[in-house]
Amino acid sequence: MKADSCDVIVIGGSYAGLSAALQLARARRRVLVIDAGQRRNRFASSSHGFLGQDGRDPAAIAADARAQLLAYPTVTWIDGTVATATAADGGFAVTLASGATHHGRRLVLATGVVDELPDVPGLAEQWGRNVFHCPYCHGYELDGGPVGVLAVGAVSMHQAVLLPDWGPTTLLSLGRFDPDAEQRAELARREVAIEPELVVAIEPAEAGHGATVRLRDGRRRSFAGLFVAPRIRPSPLAAELGCELEDSPLGPIVKADPMRATTVPGVFAAGDVAIATASVAIAVADGARAGVAAHRSLIVG
Repeated sequence: MKADSCDVIVIGGSYAGLSAALQLARARRRVLVIDAGQRRNRFASSSHGFLGQDGRDPAAIAADARAQLLAYPTVTWIDGTVATATAADGGFAVTLASGATHHGRRLVLATGVVDELPDVPGLAEQWGRNVFHCPYCHGYELDGGPVGVLAVGAVSMHQAVLLPDWGPTTLLSLGRFDPDAEQRAELARREVAIEPELVVAIEPAEAGHGATVRLRDGRRRSFAGLFVAPRIRPSPLAAELGCELEDSPLGPIVKADPMRATTVPGVFAAGDVAIATASVAIAVADGARAGVAAHRSLIVG
């Protein structure tokens, strides 16, 4: 092991990575956090459902957490992108896009994921503003107004049967999913309407709040908010390290045990990269668990 190595390298400095690093710092371990500055929720102006932080700007939550973490003298922070991560010298070598290489005895992957949105004109511009992924995070603020679900596949059924608790719900077609008879019966039980005409574009509502969908037949329908389940894509670092992936309803995630150990000894995964359920509160909890587990692994060898 290199003489200048740290105990743990945390790749990703968003909520899960910050939380993992905090546990390790409080155990007086040398921690290096490498962050590319691409929080998954960077498009949202407020975060909800996180106890004690409800309604705050997610960037402010992350900034406060970073400042608190960096108060610990054993923490080093690098703003940069990890190009490769490999097993080396009984630990791991992490090389940045800049060419610099750092060594650690353990790795915590908290890289998050990339959301692959449906290719609908206007959707990307409304993402995080009037188009959302999670009703628990954003549904309450729609004030009981009409909501739409952009159907991308069977996973959209999950959203559609949840959302009537937040407002009258309509399942909107992108030409990717046609509910079968059993699914239609479930939607009817939850009083979810089905709009069969294809959505061809999404526009901001004229009043400035909500979104308007433009249908193929020329009609426009307005909603307080839209929901969609994007396909997720994890960082390639996990696969390069040899970590096993597993399927989730939204796409591949890193396979990790209850204490967030991956299938590669010494590598832990936390947050959205290892859990298909995405929220700040869940990411923080998952990161704490990964940090504790990484520390315990150092104790036993």
